[in-house]
Amino acid sequence: MDEIRKIIHIDMDAFFASVEQKDNPELKGKPIAVGGDGNRGVVAAASYEARKYGVRSAMASKIAKKRCPHLIFVKVRHERYKEVSNQIMNIFHEFTDLVEPLSIDEAFLDVSENKKNILSATLIAKEIKNRIKEVTGLTASAGISVNKFLAKIASDYRKPDGIFVIPPKDVEEFIAELSVDKFFGVGKVTANKMHQLGIFKGKDLKERTLIDLNRLFGKNGTYYYQIVRGIDNRPVNPKRIRKSVGTEHTFENDLLELEEIRKDVQKSAKDLCKRLEKSKFKGRTLTLKLKYSNFEQETRSKTLLREIKGFEDIMQIADDLLNQGELKTSIRLLGLSVSNRINESEPLQLTINF
Repeated sequence: MDEIRKIIHIDMDAFFASVEQKDNPELKGKPIAVGGDGNRGVVAAASYEARKYGVRSAMASKIAKKRCPHLIFVKVRHERYKEVSNQIMNIFHEFTDLVEPLSIDEAFLDVSENKKNILSATLIAKEIKNRIKEVTGLTASAGISVNKFLAKIASDYRKPDGIFVIPPKDVEEFIAELSVDKFFGVGKVTANKMHQLGIFKGKDLKERTLIDLNRLFGKNGTYYYQIVRGIDNRPVNPKRIRKSVGTEHTFENDLLELEEIRKDVQKSAKDLCKRLEKSKFKGRTLTLKLKYSNFEQETRSKTLLREIKGFEDIMQIADDLLNQGELKTSIRLLGLSVSNRINESEPLQLTINF
């Protein structure tokens, strides 16, 4: 019988907003939003006080202000958040080297074997939370279970500043009663499709055969078949590879003219060059993201047989993508990203995708 793994998912509570409240005590207990407060501003993060009014991340700032008229906006400070994030990641490594960051404010930890020889994953999670509070003054929530899928779900159950454990003996019953909306990897569109098929909870999903799920959901069908049975053998990977580097810009006023749009593409290309250089990322695919004034979104991509390198290279490809088809209406957001990472130990694949 395989040894039962002990996986912890740590998720910082309202991270950006909590950092701002910690650094500025006057903001403590008040509804704040990190982001721009202009007409085209977007909420990057909201404090729990703001969330009570329905303010959420990725929400347009003008909608957030309508929901919470006394909302306080704070400018984003990426360098500060990165500094605090590094402190938190260092704390994780006090307990185990099997740490897989998912983002700046969350990570998986495999503590099946740990540096402090603590047998209980729950005790480890409590110690980590205490260390985070001691070092940063911030709170975190922890989910604990036998695999990454369940640990990720568990960390949302006692937010903020909580711990939730799904022990091996409870896994089957827990998943059976879990709403498919809560399944990590099931988005809103897929959840709606499942509802239309009479699939509302894990027990409904488990009734479907593997063939049925693959027919209904394509390649994701196998994933749904496994996770509803508590099967997730993905290891905690401390060497998780970055898949893309990008930049995007929301405009104060919609861009109407192609020349106007091209000027912003140039600015985005320069910013992208800096980010590629800083991250040492090398990729073959350039993607142009366009969001129109009606909020419809379009992406256009081109893949080369070689590395996309330098401003001129990016601009030439971006121009090709801009001219690939007519723009449907005025542009409210534009983004550029490089993906399809080059593994220097492997030969280039002889494929081109448009």
